[in-house]
Amino acid sequence: MNYILIGIAVVLIFWIVSTYNFFVSAKARIKAAVQEIGNQLKRQADLIPNLESSAKGYLKHEKGIFKDLTSARKAIDRAVKSGDVQKMADAGSQFAQVLPKIQVLVESNPEIKGAGVVTKLMDELRDTSDKVMYSRRLVIDLTADFNVKRVSVPSNIIAGMFKFGELPGLITPEKGEHTSVSSKDVKTPKVNL
Repeated sequence: MNYILIGIAVVLIFWIVSTYNFFVSAKARIKAAVQEIGNQLKRQADLIPNLESSAKGYLKHEKGIFKDLTSARKAIDRAVKSGDVQKMADAGSQFAQVLPKIQVLVESNPEIKGAGVVTKLMDELRDTSDKVMYSRRLVIDLTADFNVKRVSVPSNIIAGMFKFGELPGLITPEKGEHTSVSSKDVKTPKVNL
């Protein structure tokens, strides 16, 4: 009988420790994913203005598309500042709608298509957008996993015992712990060709 009680106690302790470790590691992964968003925004802030100025001369006659691009970038900037996940998703969709227009422009104009600078700008815009969206998606997924486990039976007992509160979805603060990324770095660079 004592062995059964000892066995149950060992299983219970193992379950408590593993559930606690899930919550702690999930919080660390969420923090790292948020930092990756800052990293990608910093990359964008550093890289795209330089590519933009290089490509400016090639694309003067297609200002309409670049007005759309500027508008999309401003929407992303406002969404990031607001911290609203839905606004970020909408702004990302607006930005994604402009990219095919730029590609059609380049494909239909051999002179522009041959310009490596323009191709590089398009590739970097797409790559940066994809990386930021992937990083945001990761934060959303990790947060959802954490919050589901927090309210699911029986792990909700451990969450309550150790006071693991609900984590918000995607929030990109402009000030705080991510000191290596300044508020200037989280602003979407202005592409004005």
